[in-house]
Amino acid sequence: MSKRAFFGTDGIRGEANRHPMTAEVALRVGLAAGKLFMSKDDRRHLVVIGKDTRLSGYMIEPALVAGFTSVGMDVRLFGPLPTPGVAMMTRSLRADLGVMISASHNAFSDNGIKLFGPDGYKLSDERELEIEALMGQGLQEGLAAPTELGRVQRIDDCQARYVEIAKATFPRRLSLSGMRVVIDCANGAAYKVAPEALYELGAEVIRVGVAPDGFNINEECGSTHPSAMQRLVKEYRADIGIALDGDADRVVICDEKGQVVDGDQIMALIASHWAAHDRLTGGGVVATVMSNLGLERFLAARGLKLERTQVGDRYVMERMRNGEFNLGGEQSGHIILRDYATTGDGLLAALQVLAVLKEADKPMSALARQFEPAPQILENVRFGSGKPLESDKVKKVIADAEQRLNGTGRIVVRASGTEPLIRIMAEGDDEKLVNQVVKEIAGVVKQVAA
Repeated sequence: MSKRAFFGTDGIRGEANRHPMTAEVALRVGLAAGKLFMSKDDRRHLVVIGKDTRLSGYMIEPALVAGFTSVGMDVRLFGPLPTPGVAMMTRSLRADLGVMISASHNAFSDNGIKLFGPDGYKLSDERELEIEALMGQGLQEGLAAPTELGRVQRIDDCQARYVEIAKATFPRRLSLSGMRVVIDCANGAAYKVAPEALYELGAEVIRVGVAPDGFNINEECGSTHPSAMQRLVKEYRADIGIALDGDADRVVICDEKGQVVDGDQIMALIASHWAAHDRLTGGGVVATVMSNLGLERFLAARGLKLERTQVGDRYVMERMRNGEFNLGGEQSGHIILRDYATTGDGLLAALQVLAVLKEADKPMSALARQFEPAPQILENVRFGSGKPLESDKVKKVIADAEQRLNGTGRIVVRASGTEPLIRIMAEGDDEKLVNQVVKEIAGVVKQVAA
């Protein structure tokens, strides 16, 4: 595959107003993607754009709009809407392309651009490379005639539509009546829709992270900082806590005691429930190389398989589509329910957990720990330049570590797709040994990267 200049594992991302997250790059994305997705027929072509609550969205959005309209595409603006909502509305409105402006769980100072095809799925690597190639063209190339410029319209009912879609995924025979739910929206894209959906399904809702000001997205709240949710669950004696990230495509949950439930445990809970009701397809679950060995063993004990992909929910979805799986995700809380959505959806995953909770008629703490996780250690090593993973020294220390684990664990060493980091993960039954091999590998990577 060619080297990617702009796109990482999840669209384009970076510090706002610094390359590549500048208005100029956003303009070029609009121009390039617009040209690529404009078919040759005479109909009007449409792109839909959603965003989270970051201040820099006010800069990125109009730059994208300028690019798309200048090549003749009509634009519909959603304002704040979860990433999965943008994917759904791309299909629903029969748009040629969907765009989400968000840096997901990152701080407000970052932003990003994610693109969805007309089917609501994230674009393939090949499509992204085609866009990159077109981004290199001059800004005067392929512009529409003055009479053919695109028009822009704001869509006011998209949030209500998403709420209705989300509610429809919850079993009709059930209600959340009598349940007290803490929902932390990370001051992000779901700050209106998530509490609304839970309330309309009957829950008593305690809201946090629902006062965005452009700067406070993911700040000491949301799925990356679950302590706010945990504290409120205990304070209000809630039945469950739900924490989304800035664009609401991931979720973590906590039980009534405030104990956090990660993506692996959520997948285990939904998988066993769906399998018991003949709803699980593909014979198992798709997850990434980062998911815990305990999940793999849990599924195997039930005659189900765990298929692993590289990190990135896009790759999880790709494998799900190829193997007809309807459940997949990441340990970090991207849960993909393919019966309902084309990308990770934190609210929909939470609603499935609530449905299991209601049917089981047990406290969340009785369901939260589906399996005993294998000891897992993760260490990040920052590097300046070069390719530390291509060093013979690094390759040797990894091979030695794998030999010492001797089939009782796993090692994953990879470069981050979004930061200059080498991520080292090891897991196995012997916690002392796992700790030791991570330290040794990190030590050699630091030497090589120095």
